[in-house]
Amino acid sequence: MHLLTGEPLALDLVNTRFCLPSHVAHDALATAQGLDAWLAKQAGRLTPPDVSPGPDDLAAVRDLRGHVERALEAARQATPPPPEAIAELNHALRAAPAYPCLDVRGAVLRRGTARDGTPLDRLLAELAEAAVALLTDPDVGKVRGCEGPGCRLLFLPAHPRRRWCSPDLCGNRVRVARYYRRRK
Repeated sequence: MHLLTGEPLALDLVNTRFCLPSHVAHDALATAQGLDAWLAKQAGRLTPPDVSPGPDDLAAVRDLRGHVERALEAARQATPPPPEAIAELNHALRAAPAYPCLDVRGAVLRRGTARDGTPLDRLLAELAEAAVALLTDPDVGKVRGCEGPGCRLLFLPAHPRRRWCSPDLCGNRVRVARYYRRRK
């Protein structure tokens, strides 16, 4: 199960750890197959890796996710981020820096972006780049946690009154629970 909320890529990465409706903790990146499925769902936002991720790739992505989560929490609290989180994000960016390239499609020339490095280095660099974009966005302080009971998902509200990760999931559960409390 992968709970995508359409948030910025860095938030979707952090949100791969969530609670099921039964309040059981779930990690969508618990297995290499889970990572592969998550990457497939992010295909429009990430360059698909050349090969399916293995156990070492999984550990590296989960490690990066932890650093993004810690840096994001510090940004939300307006406190200095952990130096090791910033060092790891910068390391991922240096391992496969993006550079402009020229794409040719028939007679049409387009500016593109390429990266050197292993498939894992390229993936980590893209995820770190998404984290940098979020962490340096002036709206990073507006990232909120879902108010649904037991939910740990984060979101960047488009509307200041938004309270839940999804009105269909947590929002509906809260409204139904409130209805039953009133009826008792």
